[in-house]
Amino acid sequence: MERKRIAILGAGESGVGAAILAKKQGFDVFVSDKNMIAEEYKKTLNQNGLIWEEGQHTMDSILNAHEIIKSPGIPDKADVIHKIIEQNIPIISEIEFASRYTNATKICITGSNGKTTTTSLTYHILKNAGLNVGIAGNIGKSFALQVAEEKFDYYVLELSSFQLDNMYQFKAEIAILMNITPNHLDRYNYSMSDYTDSKFRIIQNQKTSDYFIYSADDEIINQELNTRNISSIKNPFSITKELSKGAWIEGNNIKIKLNHNTFTMSIFELSLQGKHNIYNSMAAAVAAKILDIRKDVIRESLSDFEGIEHRIEYVTNVHGIEFINDSKSTTVNATWWALESMKKPVVLIMGGVDKGNDYSMLEEMVKEKVKAIICLGKDNKKIHKAFQELCPIIVDTLSVEDAVNVAYRLGKKGDAVLLSPACASFDLFKDYIERGRKFKIAVKNL
Repeated sequence: MERKRIAILGAGESGVGAAILAKKQGFDVFVSDKNMIAEEYKKTLNQNGLIWEEGQHTMDSILNAHEIIKSPGIPDKADVIHKIIEQNIPIISEIEFASRYTNATKICITGSNGKTTTTSLTYHILKNAGLNVGIAGNIGKSFALQVAEEKFDYYVLELSSFQLDNMYQFKAEIAILMNITPNHLDRYNYSMSDYTDSKFRIIQNQKTSDYFIYSADDEIINQELNTRNISSIKNPFSITKELSKGAWIEGNNIKIKLNHNTFTMSIFELSLQGKHNIYNSMAAAVAAKILDIRKDVIRESLSDFEGIEHRIEYVTNVHGIEFINDSKSTTVNATWWALESMKKPVVLIMGGVDKGNDYSMLEEMVKEKVKAIICLGKDNKKIHKAFQELCPIIVDTLSVEDAVNVAYRLGKKGDAVLLSPACASFDLFKDYIERGRKFKIAVKNL
């Protein structure tokens, strides 16, 4: 009998993990990356006896596959995808593929902002509770690799809209939708409706025994709840109104109520401060309560969590000026939350690849908190146009070192320099991680 053949497009963390799992499951595997493959991944592919190519897509070796696993970074408009669709070959994500080979409970988090922090925080609580748990998706080691090599009973998965787009049979036992604000619209025909549909795939295939945790304060989510038939048990969270179940604020306390079981904790005990982190903490705590994790474990975990790199991360204080690394904020909404949490006058470093950004939502924050804007990107026209009337100083730079030096010169004791780009990083950097790390090096070199 002919062995089933799988072609994998993209040889990053996701693709290499999928290749290892596919081989383990007895598939004939071919890995193809249009770009050059990182040395560490080449080594892993060779150690596992996998056939791969780089710098090209050999269509004959791709189009004879029974199924294609696509890296989330490859857009649907790519030529290779058009050719696959013409041949009616199914295209799935690594997450969809890996889920076929595990019976673990999956807690899945998506949203335009806050998903990495919420994912990390949920994992932190489950780990502290002594559960046998893995963390994957858009974070850490690939889900497929862990399914191939580990035997976890639970997975906490951060899922981007790009991953959700190629998931069909996958089901989240607990789905968390943090918020929906404009992001990646260039990948969704500049249609907010298409992007929203993508995010709501987090609850596809859920049954009446599954759970849906969502922000009751999000305008788009609220609109969609009225138009969608949702089978799962709904648990909203809010910081603006009292709810009959889920999580909300009473005075200065978070209150969580599931069935007749309640949990209360002061917002001042949370290790992560700021409104956005109250949302993140609520979502993680509701998931933990659904899994029946003890109150003392939840409380302790929310109090001692150290946060994630590149998300409103304190770097250091230089002559009274605080430096904050928020490189992970690649959307306007994420930058809004970062500014909202600032208590000092801000020198804001922003810019990069604009994904159809509307900067108008930042106007009030910039007017109220920002004394200077340092642009870090190749094309800053939109930033100048958006803020020239609101901010007296806007400076263009083309390197992190320049941006940090200019920000330091413009700042004074009692100010904060905030790197919160509101844009993708690909014009000057490999990714937001490289941007954030270079920022921290430049600050330490002052």
